[in-house]
Amino acid sequence: MSQQPSNLSQIADDAFATKGEIAAWAMYDVANSTYTTIVTTAVYNAYFVKVIAASLAGSQGTNGLPTLLLSVVVCVSSLLVVVSAPIVGTIGDASGRKKLLLFYATAACVLATVGLAFVGPGSFLIAMVLLAIANTAFGTGEDLIAAFLPELAPAEKLGRISAFGWSAGYVGGLVSLAVAYLYVRWAQSLGQTSQQFVPIVMLICAGLYTLAAIPTFVWMKERALPDATMAGQNYIHIGFSRLRETLEHARHYRDLFQLLLAILVYQCGVGTVVYLASIYAQQVLKFTESDLLIMILVVNVTAAVGAVIFGFIQDRLGSIKTLCITMLLWMVAIGLAYGAQQKMDLWLAANIVGLSMGASGSAGRALVGKFSPPGRSGEFLGLWGVAVKLATAIGVLTFGLVSFGTSDYRLSLLLTGVFFVVGFGLLLRVNEKRGLKAAHGSSE
Repeated sequence: MSQQPSNLSQIADDAFATKGEIAAWAMYDVANSTYTTIVTTAVYNAYFVKVIAASLAGSQGTNGLPTLLLSVVVCVSSLLVVVSAPIVGTIGDASGRKKLLLFYATAACVLATVGLAFVGPGSFLIAMVLLAIANTAFGTGEDLIAAFLPELAPAEKLGRISAFGWSAGYVGGLVSLAVAYLYVRWAQSLGQTSQQFVPIVMLICAGLYTLAAIPTFVWMKERALPDATMAGQNYIHIGFSRLRETLEHARHYRDLFQLLLAILVYQCGVGTVVYLASIYAQQVLKFTESDLLIMILVVNVTAAVGAVIFGFIQDRLGSIKTLCITMLLWMVAIGLAYGAQQKMDLWLAANIVGLSMGASGSAGRALVGKFSPPGRSGEFLGLWGVAVKLATAIGVLTFGLVSFGTSDYRLSLLLTGVFFVVGFGLLLRVNEKRGLKAAHGSSE
């Protein structure tokens, strides 16, 4: 949960960051995007189902159980981030050492990713543990780097800085995917199998993550000072008290609370697609590792374009209408993927997903910020982060349970579309003008 530090009134050294330091902060988005694109989206999750846990596949060759095990790992790690975030945030505020905590989280993710390179077929329990550690550390690092944002610049500039980091993440994803794709194509030209080249791809991912994160640790400063009022107190109690207070505050803002509920629902679908789309492509339409890498690379470009296009649409139509349009696009994409019979059918669906993915993420986060009263944007954006991670846990586990119970990936994906239908309905209940008025017309 990325909350605005409570001790921001105590800022060390110079007041705000230089352009170089802001670039160093954004480099962490470049770094952690290598993990999301290579491990969670394009390569390792599908490899886990196809190779690592293949011995658990059913007699008919169905991979319901391996997919369910992967879903459990994603669910558990997402819940661990949700539960630990208030505590980690409190420790960071109390100690004024968020950068050190970020280093620990980064090291844990990188080392666990390296560990995945040495796990062979059949060792699914070890892979599950390492993947859970990597996912949890990644999510924790994501929250910690976001907590630095309010220290970098005045409030009126935070939106563009956040967008800069978001865009840098797409660049990181494209670079890492391109490097991985070139290596995989070279390895395949030598006749190597996935058991030979995927472990090396994990090492490449860990190396790129480390290299891209170095500027953050070298040039980004720790500005918030330790909060002396927390000395000697129970961090667990303080952390969850803060979370409870934030929830109580959010309930006073009707449209903000409705928006967070809608985000929780539709992000169940988004998280499922991000984590399990590669498995669907591989199991249903027989995509190869090279196919997956090139498709995700193109989708990253489409997502970046979609974020820009829908940024203009958002300015003209408003955030809620924009989000509703993206929900319709998600529904179309799910329908196309469900009925896909050839690889090109899934390519079309994937690019529609790309257009809507960047927009639904950025527009949702931006509107939470707009609906937040002055002085509480960090607090309520923390709830946005909790909703996204909780949604991932729910959505991915739902997909895993359905695929395990029915051995039907198409049905599992179709049911994922229900999250977007319900999310669309909830968004229609949000009144954007009323939400903005409530945020800026009350000092509560």
